[in-house]
Amino acid sequence: MGGGTDAPFSNHPISQQSLNSLFDLSNSTTLQTSLETLIESSKSTSNRSLYACKKILPTILTVLHSPPSLHILSLCFKLLRNLCAGEILNQNMFLENDGVFIVVSSILRSEVVGSDYMLVRWGLQVLANVCLAGKEHQKAVWDEMFPVGFLSVARIGKKEVNDPLCMVIYTCCDGNDQWFSEVCSDGGWNVLVEIVRTASSASFGEDWIKLLLSRICLEDSQLRVLFSKLRFMDIPDGEDTKTKDDQFSSEQAFLLQIISDILNERIGDVTISLEVASFVYGIFKKSIGVLEHAVRGKSGLPSGITDVDVLGYSLTMLRDICAHDSVRGNSEDTEVVDMLLSYGLIELVFILLGDLEPPTIIRKGMKHSENPDGASSSSKPCPYKGFRRDIVALIGNCVYRRKHVQDEIRSRNGILLLLQQCVTDEDNPYLREWGIWCVRNMLEGNEENQKEISELQLQGSADVPEISALGLRVEVDQKTRRAKLVNVSGN
Repeated sequence: MGGGTDAPFSNHPISQQSLNSLFDLSNSTTLQTSLETLIESSKSTSNRSLYACKKILPTILTVLHSPPSLHILSLCFKLLRNLCAGEILNQNMFLENDGVFIVVSSILRSEVVGSDYMLVRWGLQVLANVCLAGKEHQKAVWDEMFPVGFLSVARIGKKEVNDPLCMVIYTCCDGNDQWFSEVCSDGGWNVLVEIVRTASSASFGEDWIKLLLSRICLEDSQLRVLFSKLRFMDIPDGEDTKTKDDQFSSEQAFLLQIISDILNERIGDVTISLEVASFVYGIFKKSIGVLEHAVRGKSGLPSGITDVDVLGYSLTMLRDICAHDSVRGNSEDTEVVDMLLSYGLIELVFILLGDLEPPTIIRKGMKHSENPDGASSSSKPCPYKGFRRDIVALIGNCVYRRKHVQDEIRSRNGILLLLQQCVTDEDNPYLREWGIWCVRNMLEGNEENQKEISELQLQGSADVPEISALGLRVEVDQKTRRAKLVNVSGN
């Protein structure tokens, strides 16, 4: 059989009676037109049930076993995918007639893998729909595909293949801790690395990869292992990796981006372990070296600069980790935040915030500064749009109902620095909102902090309408030539 025309089925002949049943159901006279018609009609639940009673699925598997031309193969995959979409009779027949072996063998044919990745996609979709039937079906797919089959498919490196591959793996493993542990073994890590590598370069269209990585990296606390296995993947063969000790790979940055998205989307749902939180903090500390040579970022995350992205996504992960306990009030979350605070998190981020040049509106409002940009020569720009905002948000989450953190901010003379963040800033969307949230948390239930703000004195400030609306003014420190905000309510 070739080019979509009917040819003899030499290996596993199809009986004329079976062909006639397909032709009768589709009102067609050739296999190709029959398959095309049945694909469309099988999109309805009632027709899938009808075709299950007519038992046409074993006939389609026989066609696959012939083997057919690539075009007929694609039609068979599409029809099987539809037939097994929520129809248990078809799903059971698929299992009883060695459908898993037949489809997997067809997917892994060299001419299929090397010629048309969409065939692989449709074949994986068949397996994914079959897996949804239950544990017996999942076991059949797992036994046939793990790890060699999964790895062969993952190495195709196409988004269209990666999405259903993640669905098959996650659907098989969901509710089965043993298989998730196999994924986190030597053979499984190779599959995951290829999956992340493909998603990093080709993106992804479905959320199955998020579900998979959420389970492995967060619930099973394997972020550290996968992150380390992605190191140097984007360095050309033969290049000395010893010179890259302080750099991150683009795949590592992408992994942090995915995990950051998961944390942000599922605040109050995902439990973060001490191990994961500690690892993220370590990455953040290592990544801040990029600030020594950073230039003002022209976009938000992703910035297109790997080291900046690692800095940004590790920061947003810490921000959301520290937001969990304020959302849920869970003692485990509090323990995680307390651990981060014990590592010196507040001290570190206050140093970073203090080293940044003032927000744009404050720089513009400084009328008497010797530096027209309103920043000292040692101040640093935001490496991406939103860096300052993310630091302020992290501080605001840490200080939430923690008096010892509120007091630490006061002891570090940080109150004025936080007040300075309550402004709009073109380089930091929503900075004002996060700044107000942070100051509110800093003052809540803390009379000492409230008193310090009320006692702030005016000394030659500049007038900026957006700041004045908050009851504040810009003040230029005559020694450092840096800007800060002071309270004008007592004026």
